[in-house]
This record gives sequence, structure tokens and C-alpha cells, in this order.
Amino acid sequence: MAKKDYYDTLGVNKSADEKAIKQAYRKLAKRYHPDTNQGNKNAEQKFKEVTEAYNVLSDKEKKKMYDQYGTAAFEEGFENGGFRGNTQEYHFEGGNMDDIFGDLFGNGFFGRKTATRKGADIQSDITIGFEEAAFGCDKVFQLQEDRRVSSIQVHIPAGIDEGKSVRLKGKGQPGFGGAEAGDLLLKVHIREKPGYERRGMDVYTTANIPFTTAVLGGEAKVSTLYGDVLCRIPEGAQSGSKIRLRGKGIVSMKNPSVHGNQYITIQIQVPKNLTIEAKEKLREFANMVKL
Repeated sequence: MAKKDYYDTLGVNKSADEKAIKQAYRKLAKRYHPDTNQGNKNAEQKFKEVTEAYNVLSDKEKKKMYDQYGTAAFEEGFENGGFRGNTQEYHFEGGNMDDIFGDLFGNGFFGRKTATRKGADIQSDITIGFEEAAFGCDKVFQLQEDRRVSSIQVHIPAGIDEGKSVRLKGKGQPGFGGAEAGDLLLKVHIREKPGYERRGMDVYTTANIPFTTAVLGGEAKVSTLYGDVLCRIPEGAQSGSKIRLRGKGIVSMKNPSVHGNQYITIQIQVPKNLTIEAKEKLREFANMVKL
């Protein structure tokens, strides 16, 4: 392994005084600092090397040992007058690093700025109704945390789907050192609505159609999220066939002018408790159409 030359690493000669060493380090630290070279592994390595060199050359005792023995003075097992050390950790020692970095990254770079931290986010679950998810609403929920129960009002946007979250900014854990609080993330669960099934923005339902309407065609009243409507039934409609009602589905969260569709599956009602005369007429009908 090649021996390290700390003077060469900082770009100074062996006669450089404390001021020259400090100036050289400040210049190189600014160039290679990880905060200004995010993701650059080469710059990160260079920063470690110049910091290691500065830790030694800025310390009078370590500099004296290095000038006499080289990097061997800091290798495991080396002893001289009771001094043992290992500079491979390249942490900052024996100096005021705020003084070095203050004018480069702002006062207190290694103090006040690094002592702040945004608060953690909090996650919880809420349950709303089918229509509340479809049309949006404002609701008050009771949230429990550490034996404390608090009320919080939440706006549910129209069109929200199962499993999506509503973010309440600044309602999470408080920040540290004056930093902003975290957020509260409420995961939404939607109760089922009998007779309705939601798939994204589309809604699926069924409609019971009288036998005669299915055969002859006509109109049938069907329910939608927006109220009852008359739906045209084509002549000869078959059980299991579907009718689409355009725009009767869920509104888009991104564009309120866009809606999904409602798909109605036809179920034909078979007449019950027929009179003798009605049964006879039905037999005549069956013979005529050869069912």
C-alpha cells in the first residue's frame, strides 16, 4: 500500500505554518464536502483524505510524530512516549470546526444547523361511507395517541379511493431544535354500499327487469349515486348483459369535470304465482317462438 503524504494531500510544503495548512484545508473541504457533492463517491473519498490530513497536520504533537515517523506513527501497535492512535476514523479533533466552516456553509454548520430535525410523521386509519368518498365531505374524527384522545376536522376530497391517504401538514410529531413538525397521514378505508361495487372511477350495479320489458323492450327505473333515472332497455335484452350509463360513476380527483361510468347488469325477473289463464297464454307464447 502506498504511503500517505499529508502535505501533498493538502497541497502544501513541509514548511507550511498553521495558517497556510488551515487555508488549504478550507479550500479543499469546500470543494469536496458531501453536502455539495451528493452522490459523488470520489468527492466523498477526497473529503475524508483531506480531513484526515488536516487532523494530523493541525495538531502540533501529531504533526511532530508524522514528520518523524510518517503514517506509521498512527498505525495499530505503534508506541512512542505513550502515544497511540489511528486516524482512519477521520473525525474532527482538537479544533473549532465551526470556525473553519462558518463562512463556507453558514454559521454553526456543525452545531446549530445539524441540531435541527423535522418531526416524524404520524400514521392513522379512518373509515368513511361510500357516498362520502364519492362526493367528498368534512368530518371530525377522534384520534387516540398515548392515552390522549383529540378531535380533528378533516376534509375528504371527492373521488378518493380505498387505501389512499389524506395528509394534514404539521399535525405530526413536533420538530427538534425549532424545525417544523411532521405530518399526519390518514389512510382512508371505505365502507361497502349494498348493491354497489366500485372499481376505480367506475361503479357496478344490477337491475331487475320485468320479463315482458326484457322481451318487448321499454324503460326501467334504475338507481345511481345521483338519484333514480329511467334507463332504456333494448328489445330482447338478455340476463347478464350490461348497460352503460356514461358519467354516472366517481369523479376524478385530478379533474372534477371527469367522471367514471356506471355499468348495470341486467337480471330478468321470472314471474311467480301465475294464474291458470296466464300459464296457458305463456304456453301458447312458447309454442309460437319455439323456446
